[in-house]
Amino acid sequence: MIRFEDVSVTYDGAAEPTVRGVDLEVPEGELVLLVGPSGVGKSTVLGTVSGLVPHFTGGTLRGRVTVAGRDTRTHKPRELADVVGTVGQDPLSHFVTDTVEDELAYGMESLGLPPAVMRRRVEETLDLLGLAGLRDRPIATLSGGQQQRVAIGSVLTPHPSVLVLDEPTSALDPAAAEEVLAVLQRLVHDLGTTVLLAEHRLERVIQYADQVVLLPAPGAPPVLGDPAGMMAVSPVCPPVVDLGRLAGWSPLPLTVRDARRRAGDLRERLSRRARPGAAPQAAASVQAAASVPPPRPAPAGRWRPVFRGHRAPAVAAPTVAEVRSLSVRRDRVDALRRIDLTVAPGETVALMGRNGAGKSTLLGTLVGLVAPTAGSVLTGGATPHRTPPADLVRRVGLVPQEPRDLLYADTVGAECAAADRDAHADPGTCRALVSELLPGIPDDTHPRDLSEGQRLTLALAVVLAARPPLLLLDEPTRGLDYAAKARLVTLLRSLAAEGHAIVLATHDVELAAELAHRVVLLAEGEVIADGPTAEVVVSSPSFAPQVTKILAPQEWLTVAQVREALG
Repeated sequence: MIRFEDVSVTYDGAAEPTVRGVDLEVPEGELVLLVGPSGVGKSTVLGTVSGLVPHFTGGTLRGRVTVAGRDTRTHKPRELADVVGTVGQDPLSHFVTDTVEDELAYGMESLGLPPAVMRRRVEETLDLLGLAGLRDRPIATLSGGQQQRVAIGSVLTPHPSVLVLDEPTSALDPAAAEEVLAVLQRLVHDLGTTVLLAEHRLERVIQYADQVVLLPAPGAPPVLGDPAGMMAVSPVCPPVVDLGRLAGWSPLPLTVRDARRRAGDLRERLSRRARPGAAPQAAASVQAAASVPPPRPAPAGRWRPVFRGHRAPAVAAPTVAEVRSLSVRRDRVDALRRIDLTVAPGETVALMGRNGAGKSTLLGTLVGLVAPTAGSVLTGGATPHRTPPADLVRRVGLVPQEPRDLLYADTVGAECAAADRDAHADPGTCRALVSELLPGIPDDTHPRDLSEGQRLTLALAVVLAARPPLLLLDEPTRGLDYAAKARLVTLLRSLAAEGHAIVLATHDVELAAELAHRVVLLAEGEVIADGPTAEVVVSSPSFAPQVTKILAPQEWLTVAQVREALG
């Protein structure tokens, strides 16, 4: 169905090809997963299938890509639209109408399908993707994850024979991601649709792949093979595979179910070790804790956060954010209802919940982008929506889901220089952060030439230049591979150790397990759980990380914890 013949792509001004030596075939009716570190060219490979590369992006494509017999060099994207459906990393760039139902119908209208066929397919897609309740909603009022489902639905309705998806679950909550992947699997198995997708959250998709294309490094030729074989040599792998490597299992498990069947001996070994957060891990904090007054008991009905490996901030300590009885109503929808939340210096809080639960709205109130309908919000002692931006930037910083909202300069170097000026920081402050998080990115690189994950990391460096006491991040690992995520975790931990408070809205359960002291779970705009990470995620089938599911009932959260316990 898709044939790559010695394909290489070199963008204008680049000294080396972004991808080279791509020579493989994707058979009809298979789901093929592209994996590799950030920046190796996965999006470029996908773009050659849809014709966006080079017709839209520019650059030089050598070799030949054919889809259903059509050469993508001689057929522009509109001439491939009846065969190939494409969803990129940024769903907003896809939308051409205002409402959900209109967007689902637009592609079929362009192909001239009969109205009766269009109506039936719209209804089918609304049900498949759980969008029926949003059919009349303006797209601009949807959450990022809801928009991503609409973007996927808009390419499903024309029934293309090939689907090309770039990070299709990156902004989806775990349950919605499972629904989307189940739909893709049904299309592959029942209709013979060919699916080619790139995804960094391999723990979500690896078990569905028929084959894996591994791009090991920038410019290196890809390797095609079965999922287990590719995971054995891949520089990026999900926690279930990482745990299998640690335990010496062969073949490596790809699913939680397979890993649980083999984990008996590992559980036995771990049962003789200290549990997470027990004396060996907590000992380092005892001396520090002895020098401060003990925290007051938590109010009735609330959990007092007790952080593994960290001393919990005392209740009496100053707060960097305080939310009381907060309600927000937007477009006739109660986005938040009676929210109470405090965040202490040095605390890392993960906001979790399904798409549309109110996580981004809560972050917006903390940074002054959203005014409360009722209740109060204080950030660093100031009311955010009434504080001048020049003052607020030194109290709180937000890295949004769409990094382009913060990036406006023509080069990475210019972006960093502007960030230093706006933050009154020493020259080179932002650039040093970029070098730490994105090694090897030249100053003269245009932000639009970065991958989605790289742009997000650049936006983080821009915000951190001001060193705000409160840092807010909305889906910070969207588009990041495991190595980039590890660098981000290291940076955020160091900021928390210095006293910065961090609040992140995320669907990445592995990130929450690795980083958060505390999880606040939202549903329908209300807080339904607020407590230590282990207590909240272990009790939730949807939000528990893979290691927890594999080693239950023991309460381990990450492979790093298991590795440390085994010595």
